[in-house]
Amino acid sequence: MTVTRRLTVPPGSAGERLDRYLSAALPGLSRARIQQLISGGLISLGGGQARPSARLKGYEEITVSIPPPRPLDLVPEDRPLPVLYEDDHLMVVEKPAGMVVHPAPGHGAGTLVHALLSRAGSLSGIGGVERPGIVHRLDRDTSGLIVVAKDDASHAGLSSQLAARRMTRRYHGIVWGRPPDAEGEIRTRVGRHPVHRKKMAVFPEEPRRSSRAGTATRAGGGSPGGKGAGRIAVTRYRCLESFGGFSLLEFRLETGRTHQVRLHCAHLSCPIVGDDVYGRPRKVALGRGKDVVTVTVPRFLLHAFHLGFLHPRTGQPMEFTVPDPPAFGEFREAVVAAASPEREGRPR
Repeated sequence: MTVTRRLTVPPGSAGERLDRYLSAALPGLSRARIQQLISGGLISLGGGQARPSARLKGYEEITVSIPPPRPLDLVPEDRPLPVLYEDDHLMVVEKPAGMVVHPAPGHGAGTLVHALLSRAGSLSGIGGVERPGIVHRLDRDTSGLIVVAKDDASHAGLSSQLAARRMTRRYHGIVWGRPPDAEGEIRTRVGRHPVHRKKMAVFPEEPRRSSRAGTATRAGGGSPGGKGAGRIAVTRYRCLESFGGFSLLEFRLETGRTHQVRLHCAHLSCPIVGDDVYGRPRKVALGRGKDVVTVTVPRFLLHAFHLGFLHPRTGQPMEFTVPDPPAFGEFREAVVAAASPEREGRPR
């Protein structure tokens, strides 16, 4: 069955490209999928034919028609997958670190989608044949909670909550150093890096003053690009604990840009431990002098521990929380042990 979505462009989105706006307004659809729908004549702008590069003026009416999915050519794979909740409309699963969410170049097998197809049998088709059921994503080395849609109506409902910021997503992460404030908000523009196309970047923005203590609105950080490039990204954080030159932070996402938490931590000069793209090498030297021990961190120490939303068919509030993975505790123990006076052989 074809799913139809109708949107009115808010005035604040004037000047944006149509495909960029829709990929943010409809999180279940990737930008590539949006472009496919436009080329197929399935998206109209102001009642007329749309172009991906069309610049919005505000208040236009957009109609998006999402056809039923083509038959899948993905082979289900029976892989262990923690399932916290499942009914006829959705599943909530805990993705392990190291697993890619959906097929992509270089990852044609072993993804979360392959594992889901083995268990669920059928998933929503809004995201296209390569992303069935996928409402939101986690990076390969980020573990944690994901909600998956089994039918198109549920997918559309969950995507609407995500776009309206009514879906609660909270993360824990261990970072180098400590942030400038015990808690605060990071607000920047985030977009594709103009040179390194597999990376994202923070772009300059006019500094914004806030009456709230601990609000971080640092501009630019030396990232390439002009003022106004990228899309607004907002992350709230609070420091739960600091130990031996590292800190455990809790993050709450207000937006869901690619690599957002990782990039915002690097922007604060507190990169996620294990993030060798935006931070430091995965080999971490602990201790001092002759007592230095090198620990290799096999993954990002970033975990989506909490997820909350309204059931898209019943309206019932759904809340899920899982503990941090063993890698968090193991790294903390290694840091504390490296700093212990017994190990250094002298009193403190």
